[in-house]
Amino acid sequence: MLRLIVVSWVLNAVVLAVTTWLLSGVTNDGSGWTLIWAAAVFGVLNTILKPIMRLITLPFAMVTFGLAWFFVSMLMLWLTTLAIDDFNVDGFWNYVWATIIIWAVNAVIDIIEFRAHQAEAR
Repeated sequence: MLRLIVVSWVLNAVVLAVTTWLLSGVTNDGSGWTLIWAAAVFGVLNTILKPIMRLITLPFAMVTFGLAWFFVSMLMLWLTTLAIDDFNVDGFWNYVWATIIIWAVNAVIDIIEFRAHQAEAR
């Protein structure tokens, strides 16, 4: 269990680092510690608050074909920036692109994990 939490934390730090590297509007103080703490906050929010928010917004998500959940993901990123002073996202469109990048990098990580588990099963 602890190993899974640490791996998730490291992967969140990598995802936030990639997002910071790709978008000039997503910044931190240059310290790896800022990304590590941001990843911890982001992970906790995504584990605890995001499922609750998804449940609350389910009717709206059905009407918008899931678009409401994109905004829930943006909210998790915004809350992370509120909690970590040196991790910033400047402007609405940077939140949009950061959310898309985070989703895309997580999708790649999920594919790699899936293939690794398939290889182990053989």
